[in-house]
Amino acid sequence: MLMITSSQAVQPDLESGTLDLPNDLLDLLRDPVDEQPLRLSVGTMTQANTQNDSPVPSNSDALGHVESVSLFNERTGARYAIRGGVVRFAGEAYAASFGRQWNRYDVARPEEDAVVFQVKTGQDPTALSGWLCLDGGCGGGRYTRLLAERGARVIGLDLSTAVDKAAALTRDHRQRVLIAQADLLHPPVAREAFDLVFSLGVLHHTPDPRAGFAQLAARVKPGGLLAVWLYRRNTLPQEWLNSGLRAVTTRLPAQILEPFCIALGVLGSIPLINRVLNKVVNFSNHPDWTLRVCDNFDWYAPKYQSHHTPEELQSWFESEGFEAIEELPPQKGGGGGLYDWAHRHGLIIGSGVNVVGRKPLESHATATPSHSKTNLCTIF
Repeated sequence: MLMITSSQAVQPDLESGTLDLPNDLLDLLRDPVDEQPLRLSVGTMTQANTQNDSPVPSNSDALGHVESVSLFNERTGARYAIRGGVVRFAGEAYAASFGRQWNRYDVARPEEDAVVFQVKTGQDPTALSGWLCLDGGCGGGRYTRLLAERGARVIGLDLSTAVDKAAALTRDHRQRVLIAQADLLHPPVAREAFDLVFSLGVLHHTPDPRAGFAQLAARVKPGGLLAVWLYRRNTLPQEWLNSGLRAVTTRLPAQILEPFCIALGVLGSIPLINRVLNKVVNFSNHPDWTLRVCDNFDWYAPKYQSHHTPEELQSWFESEGFEAIEELPPQKGGGGGLYDWAHRHGLIIGSGVNVVGRKPLESHATATPSHSKTNLCTIF
């Protein structure tokens, strides 16, 4: 367990030598290899200029200048650094394009983010105060910040260097937010701990979406919710064309791919073309120029991209023992018109499969979630 008192919060600021991260969230972190609890280790220089490497003392005034902070596995000796307010469990690996994407483009749009979050999770973010949430693939931190602003406690995980953007975006809420650079295939957090786990548009960019899903499902507490959004499988001609294009674009250097995405952004601004041609070759028609270009880069740059059916995703929930499983409708449509028909038949490239489910309650009292059963049922 972490050697810190309830009055302390721990986060390294190597310039000032202060510590300021939420210990209740740090206490939920686990070694991604063996899932053992981790101990906080602080390296300081005292006034006598002697090096110390020890647990955080109960009196934070006893600390000298903080030189390094890490989490330590006493059983294996593994050590994970904390730098820039982010716990570093892994490097970028296959997710490097997302680090460039989220650090280069400012996509946080608070009002739109709130709407999208509610559509894709079935939860009103204003009702999540006090909830413990896991953002599985937080990117630049827009949904993590959204929930923290509304009183939730949130751990955000992402494999890319977008975690630095997320840490900066959530800095004003650091007593309720913890950001970690980590792989969703090996999430470094406690099992059955979270009221809400959500992963919106992320698992389909991993080498094994099904395994990632199982790992996230295991982190939901009994009575808690899991919400997942994945790319929807399109018709065979669309899939073939997309695969052919991405076989080229995923090999392009960013200096070439970005102008291509900008050109597609121009097409996305042209009436009619942006509603017809993008059903053949995918490009965003979002009204915001920055989001359009970012969406295009998000589609054509990542190494991995998988597409799924509603039945497939629902079967994953069933296999992990979830109940009250529901497919959520898309943000657009809903009136039974042409869009709904095209969406059901997989004709809209880039549209999603969106499912939410609840992990069954256990009989013993310790499994009761922190929010009420009534609140859990409001989305169904």
